[in-house]
Amino acid sequence: MKIQFNTDKNVIGSKELIASATSLISEELSRFSQQITRVEVHLSDEDGNKDGFIDKRCMLEARLAGMKPIAVTHHANTHEQAIDGAIDKLKASLEKITGRLKDY
Repeated sequence: MKIQFNTDKNVIGSKELIASATSLISEELSRFSQQITRVEVHLSDEDGNKDGFIDKRCMLEARLAGMKPIAVTHHANTHEQAIDGAIDKLKASLEKITGRLKDY
């Protein structure tokens, strides 16, 4: 499973943030690693340089072998919280989809 990071012009993708997010995503989605070919992480700050409330956004897009991509978005006060929330949403979506596939 390949993990690719993308940021908007308002976000500096530090090595620490990318390393910790990569580790967390790999660990949390490990049970789906056979089905997922790539996860794209899109981080943005919707208010730019202004201080805002719940203005950090993380969109995760999981590309499953032979299927359409699944995308989820989560907003929070920090990028770390946004990543955590998006991972939880993605896991729920993947569990639902892979559960349906097992039923067939």
